Amino acid sequence: MSKLETATVRLTAALDALEKAAAPLAEDRAKLGELNRERETLLARLAELDEESRSLASTNEEIENRLDSAIGEIRAALGR
Repeated sequence: MSKLETATVRLTAALDALEKAAAPLAEDRAKLGELNRERETLLARLAELDEESRSLASTNEEIENRLDSAIGEIRAALGR
């Protein structure tokens, strides 16, 4: 076998090994892409829930104030 043939065989073997080693990395990259998309979806949902929570807290505060006022009016009407 000539030096060129030997080098070709070695290069081919090295490229095969590199492709074999890179295959899991490509799978990891795809999985990372999926995880990033899921993360973005979850962050958007978290923002929605945070806004809903603030809205509910505001509504609860308004209800609390209205109930306190109604209780006050009832006590005043009862003379307490």
